[in-house]
Amino acid sequence: MKNAIEIAKIIFVKKGDIMKRLAYNELLNWKKSKNRKPLIVKGVRQCGKTWLLKEFGKNNYEDVAYFNFEGNISLQERFSQDLDVNGIIEELSILNNKVIKKETTLIIFDEIQFCGNAITALKYFYENAPEYHIVCAGSLLGLLLSKPLSFPVGKVDFLELRPMSFYEFLMANDETLLIKYLEEHIEKVPTTFEEKLKKYLKYYYIVGGMPEVVDTWIKTKDIEQVEKIQDFILSSYELDFAKHAPLYDVPKLSLIWDYIPRVLSKDNSKFIYGHVKSGARAKDLKDALCWLIDANLCYKVNKIEKPSIPISSYVDISNFKIYMCDVGLLRRKAKVEASQIIFADNDNYKEFKGALAENFVLLELIKLNHDIPYYWTSSNTAEVDFVMQLKEDIIPFEVKAGVNLEAKSLAIYRKKYNPKISVKTSMKNVEIQENILNLPLYLLWNLESYIKKYYK
Repeated sequence: MKNAIEIAKIIFVKKGDIMKRLAYNELLNWKKSKNRKPLIVKGVRQCGKTWLLKEFGKNNYEDVAYFNFEGNISLQERFSQDLDVNGIIEELSILNNKVIKKETTLIIFDEIQFCGNAITALKYFYENAPEYHIVCAGSLLGLLLSKPLSFPVGKVDFLELRPMSFYEFLMANDETLLIKYLEEHIEKVPTTFEEKLKKYLKYYYIVGGMPEVVDTWIKTKDIEQVEKIQDFILSSYELDFAKHAPLYDVPKLSLIWDYIPRVLSKDNSKFIYGHVKSGARAKDLKDALCWLIDANLCYKVNKIEKPSIPISSYVDISNFKIYMCDVGLLRRKAKVEASQIIFADNDNYKEFKGALAENFVLLELIKLNHDIPYYWTSSNTAEVDFVMQLKEDIIPFEVKAGVNLEAKSLAIYRKKYNPKISVKTSMKNVEIQENILNLPLYLLWNLESYIKKYYK
């Protein structure tokens, strides 16, 4: 995680309002790289890929040449003729009404998954014309389905963009000074800041990290406007089912998509095919579930038999949980009212409160470690929410939505495996208890700093 001073270098402006993405810094590093390759930015739809690339180009290049392949048949046909890079640049310059220059023009290929030949062409740009700066936006699923003549393995760089993390949400709310303080003081959070961070976390549960939703929240503080955009995003995902998925899978996709909020609210949130549809088996729904995962709409968290290195060698692929790509969309899809988040003592919200916290923690851990963690159970008597390999350490995480620090499952895990580092994350302030780090949910983004202080 970059410190606040470094983050300040990646601030850029949208329509007068400050929006910040950590991925911007990675784009700057790509631009300066001596071994720069065409870059494909992949991620779930609506997470801000196109806007990020346009802003990056506007702020760092003399000119931006933008081309969108979706529905642009003539553009797609150009790449079906030949893949001579000089000819492509000449014709794209005409379409751009301006000469595309080496080094100083950023070429953006948006929705590149709609043109498999354009994906193949990236290989020839890398080999024959690396002086042209090319960035592409596309969904992971679309790239898998695009069927290029030859995928340019080793000839392109990848950057995965996800919805805004809680850290980025704080930055978007112009809390740079607060973040700088938290980065410099790796200790218990002062009460004044603690209450402020709890409030922001509740807002994040309501809004989530989709950039347009966050932008609307910051501008208006209007929940109704926020939910209109969330509904539009959810609807657009469902339209994608019919647009991109095999026709016979569309009903299955809808069944699984609707099942995710329901299963997360249960005490046992293990994914069971037969609960999606009565009598359904893995062979009936597995392809549809893989489609949702490949589209980055949800994450699959597998169970591990034991926490040993390499942790991936101990995966039980028959047992897993499914979480959504964004906590705000999960909240909206589950029809949890914003008022129930704000007044979290509401009994009607109690069961789903834990589901939101778990989904939030998963997304923060993925952002932190660039990998999906696992979970652990012991003979169905104990369950540790997440287990993550962070460098040489395997760390168990127990998630609590409130201030209750009781963690019987973590105690069983610790007795059995004696981990060097254990983490309980809740709404309680920083605390070290029996060599267990309790880190508030709103400070998970700074986990590595606390581990370095208390365990190294």
